Amino acid sequence: MDINAVNALTYEEFLEIFGNVVEKCPIIPAAIWSHRPFRGVADIEAQISDFIDSLPESGKEGILRCHPDLSLPAVSLTRDSVDEQRAAGLVCMDSGERALLLELCARYRQRFGFPFVICARANSVESIGHALRERANGERAQERERGIEEVKKICSLRLRQILQPHTEHSTSTNKL
Repeated sequence: MDINAVNALTYEEFLEIFGNVVEKCPIIPAAIWSHRPFRGVADIEAQISDFIDSLPESGKEGILRCHPDLSLPAVSLTRDSVDEQRAAGLVCMDSGERALLLELCARYRQRFGFPFVICARANSVESIGHALRERANGERAQERERGIEEVKKICSLRLRQILQPHTEHSTSTNKL
């Protein structure tokens, strides 16, 4: 889809197509629709980033809470999250690796009050496990900001997948 087609979309069409670029947060694309015409994907990203940055800390944490824990059963994930977790190799983990990841994610959520968010499509099982262990010892404000930066990476890849669907946007190898 080219940018002219995006700019010609009705509000309803825009939400249908872009409603999950930030996981389960259709209010974000709804809020930026009025900023059309967009000059390109970078302009859409900037509008989304500015909107997120303008939120109070509680709003940013709300965005993080919309994300699923990693390695949950596919029935509880959006199609986008399933594809991203598959790209990272999370669906190919053995039961021991899955149990460890779920335990680490649960500890993280308990410590910070929101799930561990990482751009799975840009990581492997091994790098996700490493980041989770490292970030679990961080400070709440720092983790909120790191999580929001990961949300923006996820959003960027989702936007590019919509607007440039023939470009490859993933990397992965396995092992937690």
